[in-house]
Amino acid sequence: MSVYEENRCIKDHKHRLLAEKFELKRNLFKSLVRDPELPIEIREKFQQKLSQLPRNSSFTRIRNRCIFTGRSRAVYQFFRMSRIVFRELASKGMLNGVKKASW
Repeated sequence: MSVYEENRCIKDHKHRLLAEKFELKRNLFKSLVRDPELPIEIREKFQQKLSQLPRNSSFTRIRNRCIFTGRSRAVYQFFRMSRIVFRELASKGMLNGVKKASW
């Protein structure tokens, strides 16, 4: 894994920690902003508070990455590894319970 890929994994991990930290507050503000029963002034106040939260605390900023290579595409969410690494490890028999299908 190159230094660049390692940095991307570290950044992604920081995004995950930040999103977890602000999840409750973000969901509360969102629900209050979307509530049509509340007066507009209160909804605008909570919209302002929502916009003051860190951008990287949003779950849409999180990108699934391979824990071995840092690859961001074709990552199996259950295993947290890319299809390429998964295939290599499965063919070597290093993944328990995974075997090549043949019929």
